[in-house]
Amino acid sequence: MRVIRGERVVTPHGVHAATVHIADGRIQRVSGNDDIPPGVEVIEAGQALVMPGLVDSHVHVNEPGRTEWEGFATATRAAAAGGITTIADMPLNAIPATTSVAALETKRAAMLQSSLINVAFIGGVVPGNSNELEALRDAGVCAFKCFLAPSGVDEFEMVTEQDLRLAFPILAALGLPLMVHAESPEYLNHHHPPHSRLYADYLHSRPVDAEWYAIEMLVRLVEWCPTPVHIVHLSSARPLSLINEARKRGLPITVETCPHYLTFAAEEIPDGATEYKCAPPIRESHEREALWRELIAGEIDLIASDHSPCPPSLKGTDGDFFDAWGGIASLQFSLASVWTGAHQRGVAPEQLAGWMSRTPAQLIGLGGRKGAIADGYDADIFLWNPDIKQTVTANMIMHRHKVTPYIGRTLLGRVEE
Repeated sequence: MRVIRGERVVTPHGVHAATVHIADGRIQRVSGNDDIPPGVEVIEAGQALVMPGLVDSHVHVNEPGRTEWEGFATATRAAAAGGITTIADMPLNAIPATTSVAALETKRAAMLQSSLINVAFIGGVVPGNSNELEALRDAGVCAFKCFLAPSGVDEFEMVTEQDLRLAFPILAALGLPLMVHAESPEYLNHHHPPHSRLYADYLHSRPVDAEWYAIEMLVRLVEWCPTPVHIVHLSSARPLSLINEARKRGLPITVETCPHYLTFAAEEIPDGATEYKCAPPIRESHEREALWRELIAGEIDLIASDHSPCPPSLKGTDGDFFDAWGGIASLQFSLASVWTGAHQRGVAPEQLAGWMSRTPAQLIGLGGRKGAIADGYDADIFLWNPDIKQTVTANMIMHRHKVTPYIGRTLLGRVEE
């Protein structure tokens, strides 16, 4: 038995002084801060915020097959340093992709050798694997993922509306959410230079219309066959009108955005700075501010990192945005970057527990176990000082490679334990 005693414990009922009683990895009870049983280990949190461990429902670990991009040892160490105690691993970019039970078992075996935190697994929906979906659910995946545009790797093909019409009835029966990379290839702009160091050229190649029309198609499919759909990495608030209208009609659609869309702005990205490249792209500052407004208003359900690193060589040496791999390494800095922006906008630090712990835990089926400091929950907890400023340097980075747009940025908040 051990207890954590703090003046600011974040619980589902608010922030207050409390003692958290822990045994066998579970929270036995939460009581007053003077309730200390004799003979137990006491962790004194003092004024540090005692927070439920963050749940990142969108992480690309890449092991096995591309462990040189990122692996479970480095990814989970970086996650823990950022207050994340559970990640959901995406079905790509590992080899094999998690589109069959055999591939899932291969990935799970790799995870068990080196993970420092809890890992859940997401299965893939690709053309021709509809007959694998039930077996993947039975083998333990927490959700499924598909791409409506090319994924960037040959092992994970994009799906069409016809493919989804085969998969939706199966997914509806299984009851797990389908996470969707929602960009319509028909609305991507291919009229751009084949090579360019100009961020504006890359931004122009992936307009908001591509997200809009992909989401419009998904709404139509959910109306046809009600299946829980989760829109990943929304980069613009404009398609939220489609999502909100669908939700008013009772359709089961949720949506996330990411720390990089809430932190950076297109007009601030230097030409040739391919560490900022991701898909959908980081958009202008007015788009960033609109995302913040909708997030604070409750129209965006959660925040997930979309941590998608690669070796420095794949980001290129010449700053060509069209040759560089698209993905941002951010796992360690998700909390600090979101809190920096939230603090500037008058958001209380405990509100992050909803966006980054409770709601993502619910999305991946762990709502009764993780994402809250409450009786019976797993004792996934971190102590956090939200007032300390830190400037990100390469030597503090714990994920495998040091390529990230956060280097040199001053962020607010530090995980203490």
